[in-house]
Amino acid sequence: MPRGRQADNSRNKETTTVAPTTEFIKYDKETIIKYYLFVYNVLATLGWSYILVQLLFHLLYPTSSAAAHQQQPLKKATHFLSFIPFIKSSLPSTPAAQIKSSLPPFLVPYFHRATTAYVRVGEVTAWVQTLAVLELVHALMGLVRTSVTTTGMQVFSRLVLVWGIAENYEVARNNPLYASMVFAWSLTEVIRYAFYACSLVSTVPYVLLYLRYTTFFVLYPLGAGSEAFLIYVTLPNSSPHPVLTWRSWIWGIWTLSDYVRGLLFVVWWPSLYVLYTHMINQRRKVLNTGHGHVLGSKKSQ
Repeated sequence: MPRGRQADNSRNKETTTVAPTTEFIKYDKETIIKYYLFVYNVLATLGWSYILVQLLFHLLYPTSSAAAHQQQPLKKATHFLSFIPFIKSSLPSTPAAQIKSSLPPFLVPYFHRATTAYVRVGEVTAWVQTLAVLELVHALMGLVRTSVTTTGMQVFSRLVLVWGIAENYEVARNNPLYASMVFAWSLTEVIRYAFYACSLVSTVPYVLLYLRYTTFFVLYPLGAGSEAFLIYVTLPNSSPHPVLTWRSWIWGIWTLSDYVRGLLFVVWWPSLYVLYTHMINQRRKVLNTGHGHVLGSKKSQ
């Protein structure tokens, strides 16, 4: 065979072997993204499930760890009633015994254990929630079809709670509202991440679909309300403007950090309204589409 013809045949072989390889790489990239998101959502489901189980065991069954940490948090439990707006600055310093006596007897043990929930789940909650920063990365990289702004705001607000509030203020860590906040978070996230994991590989069971778009009626106000009032209890026991003179700034009665947290408390409520009404609209759309409907494609989160 002439050398020129051999060269032509070798070129043809090269062209026939390169094209399928390119298609395989493209398909494999989509598969990797799909299963990466599946693994991420499964791990997130397991992480929040662990937090939920630990919290429920802590609240329902007394442990030696909770008993050892009960006394000190209860000294801070006087703030439990002082989170009500316009009442906080006027409430006297109430001993823990008075708060205990104001509760029905069957609630007293749960109140005690709720004030020590941070001891049981605080650290793991902070780290599992921090991993949610990956959701913002997913949105920025286009791996999921979701708003970068909305995702960023949701992730940032929770990071403020776990690292800026609970980590730095004992009055927030020892408040029963911390337990209600983590309960609302964990149950919501178990349902949400399980929903996403199923939607990536199969049809979402209708029970899971229904829970995803129904439980928010209770869990969103519970979680957001607990978040807002945990921020509120960290504010100084004074009016934002106790003395309308330059001396109030020199004395530092309210610092810049106090004003920032006060602003966060104010904006928390309209933010809850926006998210709440959005979920109501989503529920109306999704649950009217029939059983077994998969919300979005494999990239929808």
